[in-house]
This record gives sequence, structure tokens and C-alpha cells, in this order.
Amino acid sequence: MAEHTDHIESAIVSGDWAKVFQEASVWSQALARTGRKDPRAAFALNVVHLIRGEFAAAWKIHGQVLQESGDLAKVREWVEALAAKHPEQGHVHLVMGLFLAQAGQSEQSVEHYKQAIALTPQSPFPHFFLAQIHERAARPEMAIKAYREAVKLDPSYVPARTNLGVAYQHQGSLEMAIPQFREVIKLNPNDAVAHANLACALAEQGKQEPALKEYQEALRLNPNDAEVHFALGGLYETRNRMDLAAKEYGAALQANPAFSPAYTALGWIAFNKGHKNDALEAFNHALKINPEDGGAYHGVAQIYAERGKGTLAMEHFTKALKFEKDQSKKSAILGHLFKIGGTWDA
Repeated sequence: MAEHTDHIESAIVSGDWAKVFQEASVWSQALARTGRKDPRAAFALNVVHLIRGEFAAAWKIHGQVLQESGDLAKVREWVEALAAKHPEQGHVHLVMGLFLAQAGQSEQSVEHYKQAIALTPQSPFPHFFLAQIHERAARPEMAIKAYREAVKLDPSYVPARTNLGVAYQHQGSLEMAIPQFREVIKLNPNDAVAHANLACALAEQGKQEPALKEYQEALRLNPNDAEVHFALGGLYETRNRMDLAAKEYGAALQANPAFSPAYTALGWIAFNKGHKNDALEAFNHALKINPEDGGAYHGVAQIYAERGKGTLAMEHFTKALKFEKDQSKKSAILGHLFKIGGTWDA
């Protein structure tokens, strides 16, 4: 065990993340063979997954080693001892920041990321993780600045480019976001997420045909992505191809039967065709999965209103108003409430 920790610590100090991963993998395999447990091995793997942008793998490990108080304490002791031993090593501060961020101390991690930046000025990683803290703290401009610095230091660092593009898109700067997504695709043509991100941005620009092609490519690379099927369905709706939209919403549910927005979307397609029973069934499916689906409440309310069930309609319109986030839809709901005897203060 001491041999493994020594090798991993040495690799962290030098910033040799491939070596960290190799040593942690060997250690983890040895632990598995003997039935023993040491959260430090898993945490070391977690760190490398995060640095590589392999977030699904990282958070799977996070659920295994950074939840139990005993495991958390053991990892903390190890990381703090490493930081005390190597206070002038930037890579150690990076690991300390990653530990704190995952231990629910995001703001405390900021100082360690800044120390890492000062001590390892050519590394994109502390800028990248600092940007994530800024994003979670609703500091988008600071996040964009940090992501840009990460990309400047390593133009091939895909996670930073991806997040920079998404951050620009959230700011409404599509002309800035799209080049980032295109660059990610150049770096990794088989990145399904990059194709989906580009498709979404192009659709927001009103470039429907290029967006359609990018969604289709994303699904070719990952046919079981419910969110992409749903987004493609939405694009077909804007083109008034309800048959294709319904097909994609159905595919979203095949990929993820708990993806409630697809039920809501299918409900509205059925509603607008006059198939009210089918619509009601779809809306109710959505609400079983997500009791805060404003669109589904709205649909149920309209069906009850048409059937003369004013009390039930009022109840569902009120819930729709509570959970709906789209302002234009909220205004429509208020109008319905007013018509059936509700008040503007409902």
C-alpha cells in the first residue's frame, strides 16, 4: 500500500496524470482481488477522469468514495498531508482543489486553484476547474474568462473548448459558441456531444437544415441519447413535421422511459390533433415521472376545461402557472384562469 501511495504522490507532484492513473488502477485491482477497500485509490482515479473530462466515470467513482464520512476523512487526511509536504507544487494544489470541490467546499477550492495557476502557469487544468466553480456560483463572465485561458494554454483541450462553447451559448453569444463546437469536432469527429451542441446552437440561429444534419450525426454516434432525440423532435415541430417529431419523441422514450418531457410533447401533439384521451394519458404519464411539469399540467387543465370540469381545470391551471418557466406560456395560462373564473393573482 505504501508503495502505491508513494508512486501516486510522486506522479501528482510531477503532474504525470497518466502515471497517476496507471498506479491507481493497479492499486484498485489489487484491492479488488483481496476484498479490501481504500478510498484513496478510487479518488486518484477520480482526479484523472476529471482532468480528462470523463465526467460520467468521475462522478460514478465520486459516489463510491466521497459520500461516506469515513472515506471522506481518509482521503482528506491523505490530500492535506500531501499539500503540507509539497506546498510549492501547483499540481498538488490542483488535487486539493478537486477534493474540496467534491467534498462540498467549492468556494474553499478557489484558493487552491489560484495557487495552482500561480505555480503551474502553463497548465490549463486549474483554469478549467476554476471556471466550473464560477459557473456554479452564477459568475458567467468570470467562468468564460477562465475557460478562455484554459483554451489559450492548450487549444486541444476538448473539455475546456466544450464548456466555453456552452457558456457562450448560455450568454446568447451563438457566434462565439459555434466556432468552439466546430473546433471540438475537428479535434474529435466522433464526439456526439459536440455534434449535438453544434446542432442546438445552429437551431437557435434559425439554421434548421445544418442543425438537422448535426443532430442526425449525433444520433448516429450515440443512438440512445434521449435528449438529442427530444431536441430533434422539437426541430421537426418547428418545421411542422409532426409525424417525424412524434417519432423522435417516441425514440427518446425508448432510450429513457423516464424522460418526461417527451411524454408532454407527445401529449400536445395528440391534443392538437383532437385526440384528447391519448393526450390526457401522455400528460398523466409525464406527471407521474415529474410532478412539477408545468406543460403537462397545462395540457390536462385545458382538457378538463373543454369538458366543463371547471374546478379540476382551475386546479391544474394553477399548478401549471406555478411550475411553468416560459413567460409567454405563463401568460396563456393566466388567460385561461381568467376565463374560467380565476383571478390574476392565482
